[in-house]
Amino acid sequence: MKHSPRAARVLAVANQKGGVGKTTTAISLAASLAVLEREVLLVDFDPQGNATSGLGVDKSALFRTSYDWLGGGAAFEEVARSTDLPHLTLAPANRHLVGAEVELVHEERRERRLKEKLDPLRDRYEYILIDCPPSLSLLTVNALVAADGVLVPIQCEYYALEGVSELLTTMERVRESLNPGLGLAGVVATMWDERTNLSRQVLDEIRRHFGAVVFEHVVPRSVRLAEAPSFGKPIHLYDVKSKGAEAYLGIARELLRRDGRRKAASAPGC
Repeated sequence: MKHSPRAARVLAVANQKGGVGKTTTAISLAASLAVLEREVLLVDFDPQGNATSGLGVDKSALFRTSYDWLGGGAAFEEVARSTDLPHLTLAPANRHLVGAEVELVHEERRERRLKEKLDPLRDRYEYILIDCPPSLSLLTVNALVAADGVLVPIQCEYYALEGVSELLTTMERVRESLNPGLGLAGVVATMWDERTNLSRQVLDEIRRHFGAVVFEHVVPRSVRLAEAPSFGKPIHLYDVKSKGAEAYLGIARELLRRDGRRKAASAPGC
């Protein structure tokens, strides 16, 4: 069944703590929504460019990237790249994006640059996902200002909640001064190991702390999920039957249900 494009829901995938599955979540959720025939744009907004290489694009050979688009030196059409999934488009990045941090510092409306670039694209896509840097930088603030909600991957390991409070504090500051509509769209529990008591205890802690925003589906530790980026493929094209692929498809369906309820609740007459 085809779904016509509507005003996109923009979601920033963020956690300044490294190694939590942030980029894996950005790629895999974007790919899952595309598999479900939603039109998706994935914006690689991390100078490491891992979402770009994870989708099979040689980041060192790119002529135009999200850096050029953000700075106004390139149109979106010059930057956007199709992927092996028909409904998924990528705005790629590489190390040149580091330059945007320096160049934006003295610009007026520097926190709104990404929002101004994304707003005209909202009618082309149903979802726009932004893979943020693993830091609370000006790039991350741009993503939070542009977003309707934030998705936070949290690993089921020791110190799982370490640093998350800083992200939530930054979100609150952005909400107060720059983007009053910003909300916590969901928490994705990653690196789940059903064999260990630790994973179960941490997952319980995450659910106690965040409540209903935690997705029911959890992302397991998976060799196939870890291997997929080195082959430049999302997990659905690398091993569609893997537990990782199933988990992210489950999360995508949960997200669609949540957004369906949200739209119904905000419809006139409700």
